Amino acid sequence: MPLPPLESIPASIVSLDDYEVLARDRVEDSIWAYLSGAAADEVTLRENRAGFERIQLLPRIFRVLSQASTGLTLFGRHYAHPVFIAPTAFHGMFYPGGEVVTMLGASAMDACMTVSTQAGMAIEDIARGAAVPPWFQLYIQPDRAFTAELVKRVEAAGCAALVITADAPLHGLRNREQRAAFRVPPGLEPVNLRGMEPVPPADRIFGSHLLAKAPTWEDLAWLRSLTKLPLVLKGVLDPADALQAEARGVDGIIVSNHGGRTLDTVPAAIEVLPSVAAAIGDRLPILLDGGIRRGTDVLKALALGASAVMVGRPILHGLAAAGATGVAHVLKILRTELEIAMALTGRATLDELDPSVIFAK
Repeated sequence: MPLPPLESIPASIVSLDDYEVLARDRVEDSIWAYLSGAAADEVTLRENRAGFERIQLLPRIFRVLSQASTGLTLFGRHYAHPVFIAPTAFHGMFYPGGEVVTMLGASAMDACMTVSTQAGMAIEDIARGAAVPPWFQLYIQPDRAFTAELVKRVEAAGCAALVITADAPLHGLRNREQRAAFRVPPGLEPVNLRGMEPVPPADRIFGSHLLAKAPTWEDLAWLRSLTKLPLVLKGVLDPADALQAEARGVDGIIVSNHGGRTLDTVPAAIEVLPSVAAAIGDRLPILLDGGIRRGTDVLKALALGASAVMVGRPILHGLAAAGATGVAHVLKILRTELEIAMALTGRATLDELDPSVIFAK
């Protein structure tokens, strides 16, 4: 079971890496393997960080910063800052109250939270306490009729966008998780999938029911016909897929490699972002998910073509360490670091972030 909250956050906790260290001692070993692990040899997991570390910034001086702001508009809605919470499963593994507590922390920092299909709490209960309307991440289920009903629930709950995860028609082999014999703890389940026809078990991949019912581009067009919510496609790395998604009517793209959790040895998300941004231009907003640990990372992503970023594991570190307070503090650290980085590179608004802020070697 998750540990009770800390009475206060130690003054030594000043970065997202500090939160990871603090959370480690508060999470059971097999659950930590689930959270921290990635596919196979975890090359992509490491590359998501290394990609940012290879990028250097070029400061500018004596710039006008009196009207500085981190605000942005996406899909007709104003957001106070470009740091969004990525979809992650079963927050109840990390803190009592799960996603509802995460939403409290997000609301304290005016952050948009994307709720996972595999949340341990009902979307209606999570959305009810949101200061910023959440987005909902959808895995298109083999039971398409159930999927359609779930979309209706998401709309009725007041969600502001539907995020379609495209890069995980099946789970990657996460060896660290396998070695730790991870299992979802008793009492936790993907409650938003209750009542769905179960997927038959299989002892092979090719020829399985799961792959036979895997989503295709036609399913994306079908979803577009079901809802007026903005559709945001998550898991795009190839510019050709981004263009195909645009042609199928999506409203936004999330460049992501699923945190390295599906296929190993794919490139860092930040390294493919420029090519996707070049293909899409300014026709659709692009978000980046993968490897964000500093405000400078947020700035780099925005300079290379993203409109906003998503943060996953660090949010769960904050949640495990200190509940809603930890989530809010993680977001506050990132926003503060972003504001400092913008000021020191001479950029007053997000619109001023472009490739010229990157040092060309």
